[in-house]
Amino acid sequence: MLDQSFLQLFTSEIKRRLFEESQVRIECCLYELSESDIWWRPNENSNSVGNLVLHLCGNARQWILAGLGGAMDQRSRQAEFDERGPISRAELIQKVHDVMTEIDGVLDRLTPDDLERPIVVQSFDETGLSILIHVVEHFSYHVGQMAYIVKARLDKQTDFYGGINLENNDTH
Repeated sequence: MLDQSFLQLFTSEIKRRLFEESQVRIECCLYELSESDIWWRPNENSNSVGNLVLHLCGNARQWILAGLGGAMDQRSRQAEFDERGPISRAELIQKVHDVMTEIDGVLDRLTPDDLERPIVVQSFDETGLSILIHVVEHFSYHVGQMAYIVKARLDKQTDFYGGINLENNDTH
């Protein structure tokens, strides 16, 4: 049985990864790209940054808001990939902001039992814990793809770690 202190520690880390890392990086990528580059795809079997944003919002709504939070699941997954835009940068950022606000509310209402209870999402047998882990890793994966597109289109660094010394400072 999970306790309240674990829940608080775990949801704090989920929020950090989603809000302070993924959301910030998504917005960074969207601001770097022109409106047309947001919808650029290298080929028909690849996705644009715009598609990836729609996909992450759809995934988070289905897995966290519907699966864990009990909202109605109205996702149309294929439409996330079929979209060719243009949906503006501002509208995409608003979609991310809206879903993150709703996620924050679900995370604030969780109980330790919610992390352990069985939940079926997309025909997968999950728990609240596995849903949250899935969404964080899913965001990380696709945000990395967005960063790659920015680097490929603009030949520049994303500077996600700007100002942070990432060298090993261990003197032992």
